[in-house]
Amino acid sequence: MKVEEFDYRLPPERIAQHPASRRDRSRLLVLSRATGSVTHSRFDELGRWLDPGDLLVFNDTRVLPARLIGTKESGGRVELLLLERPRGAPADEHTWHCLLRASRPPSVGSRLHFAAGLQALVLGREGEGWSVRLEAGRGGVDETLERVGLMPLPPYIRRPDPGEAGAEELAEEDRLRYQTVFARRPGAVAAPTAGLHFTPELLASLDRAGIRSAYVTLHVGPGTFQPVRVERVEDHVIHEERFAIGEEIAETVRRTREGGGRIVAVGTTVVRALEHSAAAQGEVRPGRGTCGLFIHPGFEFRVVDAILTNFHLPRSTLLMLVSAFAGRERVLAGYEHAIAHGYRFYSYGDAMLVRTPR
Repeated sequence: MKVEEFDYRLPPERIAQHPASRRDRSRLLVLSRATGSVTHSRFDELGRWLDPGDLLVFNDTRVLPARLIGTKESGGRVELLLLERPRGAPADEHTWHCLLRASRPPSVGSRLHFAAGLQALVLGREGEGWSVRLEAGRGGVDETLERVGLMPLPPYIRRPDPGEAGAEELAEEDRLRYQTVFARRPGAVAAPTAGLHFTPELLASLDRAGIRSAYVTLHVGPGTFQPVRVERVEDHVIHEERFAIGEEIAETVRRTREGGGRIVAVGTTVVRALEHSAAAQGEVRPGRGTCGLFIHPGFEFRVVDAILTNFHLPRSTLLMLVSAFAGRERVLAGYEHAIAHGYRFYSYGDAMLVRTPR
């Protein structure tokens, strides 16, 4: 398939710049996987579209405040986006692969300076990015990073630089809202945005209705920021991301399917983790490792029966995944319907439930 087949036109004003006033008050477009029919709803009405015995599977990764703005030794501005630590590095190793933006690249061996005494020693270039080692004085690197780092919002969400009017208030809002209420395992550099809509109250009401919850971990990595640069979908190679699925979760998925309940993946990251771990007969296997599964039309789903997700960028691997689940024509028609009816798109936008009817 051609990548251009997953294109669509989105008016810029449809890109959400701020979250909804309340997490679960965003809109919810319900798309039938079987017929392509569309129904308008609200996220706090999610239980209306699920049944007792269904299982919601969430990604409990926690987003790191991975964006740093500071200065080079020359005094020039520099911005880092921390992406990932080297595989197999010790827990106390603070070397990072990152993206770096500056008017002129820094010299290898120089230091970059950030707030609260945080520094980055430039180790060298690494592929399309850079390698740096973070250093801090009192309080340690992790604690200092939590205090001075900014949430790594995608580039289509515009924010003022630190020190500009309103920057501090917006940074605090993003620190709270660009994180799910159930985030607990640090390691992501982008949020699993479908989970941003849930509140503790909504989770409790779903549980009372007999809709169970389970959690896997997939640390959203730098592949999130990489566009598809090939012409043919099949030629794209997706970046591997770390994941973990516990034995209890695998057993819960098995029992749900045996009991006739649906597996509802909250976000594309959960889809990838579950389908990557599924054996040929459709059983999810516990384990941990890296997931480089690229799901596009033609993929045979073994585990997931419904996907709860946000609206994704044109030509993105995430749009291709949803299209693989429900059909490209149906999904793009649903997107056009959402645009026509004023839905908000992307990370802070509204949600879509693609469901398989009973």
